Amino acid sequence: MKLILLGAGAFGLPSFRALAARHEVVTVITQPDRPAGRSRRPKPTAIADWATDAGLPVLRQGNVNEPAFIEQIDKLQAEAAIVIAFGQKLSPELVKSLAPLAVNLHGSLLPAYRGAAPVNWAVIAGEHETGNTIIGIAERMDAGRMYGQVRTAIDPLETAGELHDRLAALGPELLLDVLDRYAAGTLEPVPQDDTKATRAPKLSKADAWVDFTEPADRVRSRIHGLTPWPGVTVMWHHEGSEPQPLILRRVRDRPDEPAGQPPGTILPDHHVATGQGVIQLLEVQPPGKRTMSITEFTRGHHLTPGDRFESACSR
Repeated sequence: MKLILLGAGAFGLPSFRALAARHEVVTVITQPDRPAGRSRRPKPTAIADWATDAGLPVLRQGNVNEPAFIEQIDKLQAEAAIVIAFGQKLSPELVKSLAPLAVNLHGSLLPAYRGAAPVNWAVIAGEHETGNTIIGIAERMDAGRMYGQVRTAIDPLETAGELHDRLAALGPELLLDVLDRYAAGTLEPVPQDDTKATRAPKLSKADAWVDFTEPADRVRSRIHGLTPWPGVTVMWHHEGSEPQPLILRRVRDRPDEPAGQPPGTILPDHHVATGQGVIQLLEVQPPGKRTMSITEFTRGHHLTPGDRFESACSR
């Protein structure tokens, strides 16, 4: 089958690799190179790097809805188009020109978590299960008819970054199945229930707060849902020292363990008081350094009971 692939982020890499191995990719459409890192030198997207290495034709397009670009795509006569983590809204005119079947792989169990950060918000909300959904391209964000879903449990110790990678690895089988059913004429879309839709807006650095007055499981969910980015940075108050920033990366919640101290207070055994129960620190990251276990961190830092954490970012 002749395919057009549209993507920018690494979430699409496993699926695009699998599709290219099974089908003919007539072109890969991605975002233009963007300045990145301290040098601010233009850097290709993850999808552009992969497609170039694979010897596939690549189109870097800042606005895919330009009439001249739509005309160019229409001439390719693709049979299906796959959109994954692309980052641009597609106009009805472009969708029509792409292929008879144009679908998107979305990292949630739609209609839950429509938006740019579904994986993060599922973890932040404390969901026990999530998954992938393949939908048709619609004018309303992530509201298209559904062609397939796969489900997976969320481990309480799993961060959004780890879940992102697991969901990406679950994409190929689901997409290949949808294309097989399409080729066989058995693909039947199912409409979403809009009354059950929830939102997953794009995250920013302003979201990197945590409220220690909330119950332990909510604190844990927020820390994991914001890892690796934007991360939860707290100010560590230690008697006799200036407050220091520290990024919390992984914790375990113990909701039934009484804190006995105000929320945010450091307790023995690397525990931290919350509004209900405690969290146990497992992994932290000093700014500018790598993530490390709490045991490794405390070899060189005196994290003392009675010290205090407060969110470095206001709610």
